[in-house]
Amino acid sequence: MGYQVLIRYSQTPASSISDPHMVTIQTGKSFQYITDLLSEYGIIDNPFKFKLYARIKGFDRSVKAGQYLLSANMPPQSIIEALVSGKVYLYRVTIPEGANLSEVALILENTELVKSFDFLSAANDPAFAEQLGIKAKNFEGYLFPDTYFFEKDVTSQKIISTMVRQFYNTFNPLWEKRSPDFHFSIHDIVTLASIIEKETGLAEERPLISSVFHNRLNKNMRLQSDPTVIYGIENFDGNITRKHLRTPNAYNTYTIRGLPPGPIANPGKASLEAALFPLESSYLFFVSKNDKSHFFSTNYTDHKAAVRKYQLNQ
Repeated sequence: MGYQVLIRYSQTPASSISDPHMVTIQTGKSFQYITDLLSEYGIIDNPFKFKLYARIKGFDRSVKAGQYLLSANMPPQSIIEALVSGKVYLYRVTIPEGANLSEVALILENTELVKSFDFLSAANDPAFAEQLGIKAKNFEGYLFPDTYFFEKDVTSQKIISTMVRQFYNTFNPLWEKRSPDFHFSIHDIVTLASIIEKETGLAEERPLISSVFHNRLNKNMRLQSDPTVIYGIENFDGNITRKHLRTPNAYNTYTIRGLPPGPIANPGKASLEAALFPLESSYLFFVSKNDKSHFFSTNYTDHKAAVRKYQLNQ
């Protein structure tokens, strides 16, 4: 068979129709197996020419294992180049701001990357956290919300390492700009940022909500944040009650003073920035106006009036 014939074959797709298939190439499989698999999917139409072209080019022993998205409208040359270069299919994962560890684990499981149980086991490993420079018992707060792309065989540890690296890339420049007399630790700031994230409905209110929490902390007032209470309730059913607010637990900021022991979610850049750079204000209270915004007060009398107006419709 002439070389030019093979060149023309390599540049001619088996079909003009795009019908992509997810093809998994396992480690140790022969090129004959790979050729048969591609033929079975209809991605190539002449296994003999495909195998001969790959052999002449020296590609038949260079295929990398992985998961590939391939189609019959790709020329054989492009198919082989993808297999040799390891251009594996990447799964797109978006972690929203304010998602906690359990929610991140569920997102990853629904993307069919890792099992939720395996991810949570790695995410709650204090030795692994210490290895990545996290001074906490787990990675809550440090899995930066963003869009990521992972290979099919990625491990939970690799996912966590990638998200933590993105956290440092985002947080470190902000931390370096902090005030010289700033007395909070990194863990304190991430914890406060997570509360701001869960309390904020409007993005522009973050620095103002941050000022309320900073003011209360400076006055040794309880933060009295519902999201922290909810985080500490096992199997929360969505309905927070007075009993919940009065029942002590490590995250109940109605019963404890200061910050809870750790973050309650994974905050985004805006909340981290708000925690580090709050607006200057005298506000000590805020209440939801039921339109994502809040009414802010400097004293309890005005706050009670706002609660009656916006929450009790009085």
